[in-house]
Amino acid sequence: MKTRIALLCLFALSITSLAQAPQSDRQQFIRVDAPVIALTHVRVIDGTGAPAMEDQTIVIADGKIKSIAPSATAQVDPNAKSLDLKGYAVLPGLVGMHDHMFFPMGGTPPMYSNMGFSFPRLYLALGVTTIRTTGSVQPYLDLEIKKLIDSGRMIGPKMHITGPYLEGVGSFTPVMHTLTGADDARKMVNFWADQGATSFKAYMNITRDELRAAVEEAHKRGLKVTGHLCSIGFREAAEIGIDNLEHGLLPDSEFVANKQPDKCPGAAVNASLRTLDINGDAVKETIRTLVAKKVALTSTLPVFEASSPLASTQAGPTAIGAPSAVLNPRMLSVMNNDARVRYLTARSRIAADSSSAILVRKSMDFERAFVAAGGLLIAGLDPTGNGGVVAGFGDLREVELLVEAGFTPVEAIKIATLNGAKFLGEDSHIGSIAIGKQADLMIVKGNPATKIGDIENVEIVFKDGVGYDSEKLIQSVQGLVGIR
Repeated sequence: MKTRIALLCLFALSITSLAQAPQSDRQQFIRVDAPVIALTHVRVIDGTGAPAMEDQTIVIADGKIKSIAPSATAQVDPNAKSLDLKGYAVLPGLVGMHDHMFFPMGGTPPMYSNMGFSFPRLYLALGVTTIRTTGSVQPYLDLEIKKLIDSGRMIGPKMHITGPYLEGVGSFTPVMHTLTGADDARKMVNFWADQGATSFKAYMNITRDELRAAVEEAHKRGLKVTGHLCSIGFREAAEIGIDNLEHGLLPDSEFVANKQPDKCPGAAVNASLRTLDINGDAVKETIRTLVAKKVALTSTLPVFEASSPLASTQAGPTAIGAPSAVLNPRMLSVMNNDARVRYLTARSRIAADSSSAILVRKSMDFERAFVAAGGLLIAGLDPTGNGGVVAGFGDLREVELLVEAGFTPVEAIKIATLNGAKFLGEDSHIGSIAIGKQADLMIVKGNPATKIGDIENVEIVFKDGVGYDSEKLIQSVQGLVGIR
């Protein structure tokens, strides 16, 4: 009892310290804030998949996009705060659809802890203006951080909170509650929906009865269920009514020979995928089922790349396992020493002949075939795995890897922006650059429509018409990832 009281007191103190951050703290990170702002001579990549529009002027007023017009004919209020952005591109803010607030802390069994200070700043700093947490290990903290951000008392993206994991017997980490059956699943969904969760995530050992119960309860309340599954195959989950499946192809256990119902076959999943014919009838039937049942698929390529062997430097900067990505010095600098050492040690143990890159490539091919068949592909980073994926940095890397998968740069940007907004039911407000939408925008130097690597050159991020200084936010969390 005393331990529980102490933990509750610690939780209350951490929330209080976050809530007491002065307004001046937020102000120092704001680069542009005015009643009317004009972004002039800028390249517009609007998030719809359309070609970039050159030399445009975007006018922002009251937190929304008021007008978009060629700079030669644009009507701009002479009192507007104008930014000459020749040589820059403006994109919609990214909509991160697998963007946890927690990070791996190592240990056996593995532990995870929320990065409630560093992650919100990093997401926003690197252009992610909206996230879905897609599984929580500290749901009360996530909900309270959302409130603080919404009230302007913390810096961070707009947040859609996913409840605690819906996990069955056999969890690999003690940070998850173990369901005791279908009734328990129903209770969890209703309890956390009452607290403010807007979605739920089924996990690797959930049974079909538990998943069915969770889906039914969530759907009664107009909420959605996604899943990182193993005990249940993709087609089974689609028939049950799941709304979304995480991590592309890689968790799908349905291709394991003699798979037992409600049992995760473990390493046999990867073994089955190594020999799987991506162009075969079985895969085509899975894709057909997902599309027919309107099940979205979330691409999270960075978390798998972090566990892949280094690619040849001649393979290009967006190749799977590119040193510039998995050993990105800017990303490593925001980690504390312990987190950095854990990750680099884990990387040193990856065998040069590991088949992980082959599996990632198969998942890429699956995602491309899914989109070609009419499926809704959304994107996130998943800051878990071996600790080499960090908020914001991984979201940008995901877009680059979508291009490596075969999508054009503007298609990849659409997947990471408008598609996520559509899944959330927010596409009338965010996800693309259009008159009347919220001014959630990222300003990058260069032209990601032709060179996707330029997407990393983020300098200003607008959320609801307020422009934040990307580099200042990154500098404010140096050495903190892995601590808070």
